[in-house]
Amino acid sequence: QVQLVESGGGLVQAGGSLRLSCAASGRTLSSYNMGWFRQAPGKEREFLTAISWSGRSTYYADSVKGRFAISRDNAKNTVYLQMNGLKPEDTAVYYCAARLTTRFTATQPLTGQTSPSNYGSWGQGTQVTVSS
Repeated sequence: QVQLVESGGGLVQAGGSLRLSCAASGRTLSSYNMGWFRQAPGKEREFLTAISWSGRSTYYADSVKGRFAISRDNAKNTVYLQMNGLKPEDTAVYYCAARLTTRFTATQPLTGQTSPSNYGSWGQGTQVTVSS
């Protein structure tokens, strides 16, 4: 089982930027598709974006398309979420998640990997607060 630790959260003004990192240990991330989710108080966990194990494919929720960018560095066992143009409604706890892939599932489209139940490993989350 891979262990995930998010970092990079904090307080930022509306219109600002943050870059979140998700560092993995225990196993190499190159066997995993990765996703970012967020959860605001009283709301369900929301899918934001996913990236394939190779980094060649990405997928974004409409709510963050054009503002957020996911990337990965398998050599560093780390996944990133660059967030630009932040809005107060982006305030939430942000989580990274890992989905183990096999040679049979590696080509499955990311569009089908938007539910929290698609991912088997989670980090503890990092708080992002956007002030108006």
